[in-house]
Amino acid sequence: MHRKTVHPIEHENPHTHSQSLESNTTPPGGNATAATVLDAKGKQIYSVRPADSIHHASEVLKEHNIGSVLVRDQNGHVVGILTERDIVRGFADLPGDTYTKRVDELMTTDVVSCGPEERLLDMLRKMTDGRFRHLPVMDGEHVVGMISIGDVVKYRLRELEYEALKLKQMIVG
Repeated sequence: MHRKTVHPIEHENPHTHSQSLESNTTPPGGNATAATVLDAKGKQIYSVRPADSIHHASEVLKEHNIGSVLVRDQNGHVVGILTERDIVRGFADLPGDTYTKRVDELMTTDVVSCGPEERLLDMLRKMTDGRFRHLPVMDGEHVVGMISIGDVVKYRLRELEYEALKLKQMIVG
């Protein structure tokens, strides 16, 4: 009688992690941080002063194609944030009068921020729970960048494209 020899399956790549504990428990974007997103998008920060007019702030938003500006005092400290939503609310509350109002009359003073090491998933939760789209990144008292929900989505899409490419390369060989 002839016996078949059973051989264990050997993987070509011993470093494959497709079914590892790490790959199955790490959330999407789990390793990305605010600093990682800023490195990819840039650290440009736009701001206005509390006494500036809403008209001036609107021009800054338009010129730089952004949805919010930080409001800083004469010492550079963040005292608020002015978003497109704040301006729209101003138009609803003060029709015809909004452009002449001062930034500090419409800005949001309770600024929610994150640190450079905050994870992408935590930033998304913070923005979703707070129903806002812009998050200043603070390193202590210093603003190091501004992240929008669009920046986070764009970063995550790049990650997914990279992961898909790696999977294709692994399958093709």
